[in-house]
Amino acid sequence: MTIFEMILALFNKLGIIIILAVIISKIGIFKRLITKKDIRTRDKVILAIIFGLIGIMGTYSSVPIYGALANTRIVGVMVGALLGGPIVGILAGVIAGGHRFLIDIGGFTALACGISTIVEGAIGSYAYYYIKNKEGKWQYAFFIGVFAEIVQMLIILMIARPFQDALQLVKIILLPMVLVNSLGIAIFIGIIENIYTEYERIAAGQAQKALKIANLTLPYFRKGLNYSNAQKVVEIIYSSVELAAVSITDDKQILAHIGNGENHHLIGGNIQAEVTKYVIVNGKYKIIANKKEIQCNHINCQLKSAIIVPLKEQDRVVGTLQLFKKDENSITSVDVELALGLAQLFSTQIELSKVEYQQKLLIESELKTLQAQINPHFLFNAINTIISFMQFDVDTAKNLLISLSNLFRKSLKNNIDMVDISTELEHIDAYLEIERARFGDKLKVHYDLGHDINCKLPPLILQPIVENAVIHGILPKKQGGSVTIRSRKESNGILLEVNDDGVGIDDGKIQSLLTDREGCQSMGLINVNKRLINLYGTDYQLSIDSLINSGTSVKIKIPS
Repeated sequence: MTIFEMILALFNKLGIIIILAVIISKIGIFKRLITKKDIRTRDKVILAIIFGLIGIMGTYSSVPIYGALANTRIVGVMVGALLGGPIVGILAGVIAGGHRFLIDIGGFTALACGISTIVEGAIGSYAYYYIKNKEGKWQYAFFIGVFAEIVQMLIILMIARPFQDALQLVKIILLPMVLVNSLGIAIFIGIIENIYTEYERIAAGQAQKALKIANLTLPYFRKGLNYSNAQKVVEIIYSSVELAAVSITDDKQILAHIGNGENHHLIGGNIQAEVTKYVIVNGKYKIIANKKEIQCNHINCQLKSAIIVPLKEQDRVVGTLQLFKKDENSITSVDVELALGLAQLFSTQIELSKVEYQQKLLIESELKTLQAQINPHFLFNAINTIISFMQFDVDTAKNLLISLSNLFRKSLKNNIDMVDISTELEHIDAYLEIERARFGDKLKVHYDLGHDINCKLPPLILQPIVENAVIHGILPKKQGGSVTIRSRKESNGILLEVNDDGVGIDDGKIQSLLTDREGCQSMGLINVNKRLINLYGTDYQLSIDSLINSGTSVKIKIPS
């Protein structure tokens, strides 16, 4: 067989491997393995086995020549090494090289070829670090293949015996194997590079689309997750992406739905689908493959597949984003990436809206508290009280001045998100010290605090409640009364109570007491309630119980 004939024969054998490369490059699991940025050791072992088997295939599709085998075994091993690094390259070399040495398929070069295959895997593993961040890897791969094949020929000359036969063999196979195998490695790497290019193109397109949608929806999510804002958001997504329908829910109801199913996926309806409840409870996205899993009872519903992803505020699921399609099993990896990207961006927007709103409420609370404390009447009364004590009790007057100073100082310093409960209680104590001095026995204060309670809570959250109990509960009562501040640990957090035995509140007014309306006298309570809901959710809103002429109890829960 002439050198030219051998080149043609090897190209024919290589064609089988190239076809295999094209086929496996389209398989989903191989794509996922190849396109992972940081693959685990297990994934590398899987890749090593795949490329080792391709190397074995190259051995079996060899061309017999002078009692040996001209083959394309190096292609699988070298490609594995250049793509996966040392673990993949060396292990693939051991698999393919060990097979060549251990399995009796003829030839006096079995040991030399087995060793050279492992060495070539090591060469590719070293070259991996050189080309991994370079563009046009296939060009580098060609020259690395040339070098590795020359090394193989030298190993054959060093190990295979008799030497004259080895030399004669190398003269015949050197050019064909160097040329064909190096081209094969370059082509194989080029095909794999195309996977990367396609993946990056899709990812870039999806990222651009997600960022465009996020930019358009930002003005709405910054106002919070509610019916009107959710409707605007689904309209933007529906007009930007080819989908059958888009929905947004909170953790209990459908907030918005557009597209197919508008006549029965009704806004305001309770969440019925178990798969949606699963996403809300577990915080993990779910792909729905068929109409049955969507759990829509409407006979003409055209929605047959979907992806549901959680919308989160920190670690708490506050709702879901749902993308629907008309055909079963039609949710692709592109849809998954888009949905997850949008959900992450929306979650960030929701969280930022909560932070901004919380800061606004805190500023309002500080201003209202400061206004109340610098109120001319309050300040005038406090100073008059201190002056009166100075005539007969200088120590008490001194302590009251210190309390007044502490009260103003703590109000001005409360510009942080969370404070220790001890700090909040010191603030309350400074306020009550002045009020007790003013009203004497008419106002009594009791503390019933649990042991070892060191929780954090929003600043200025208890003081408005205590102030409300004093002004609206105790002082209107002729004989006065007492305010009791309690704290205790519960299984799901800390319970804080402010109780008074004052005039009480009529049942009909309790429900409207926290309603934000112009001219309302309970603005401090309204602000506290808004801040609690904004931070922790509706399950942690203020709880108010009251009886006329018996008193009022206001409870706050702080989650652990």
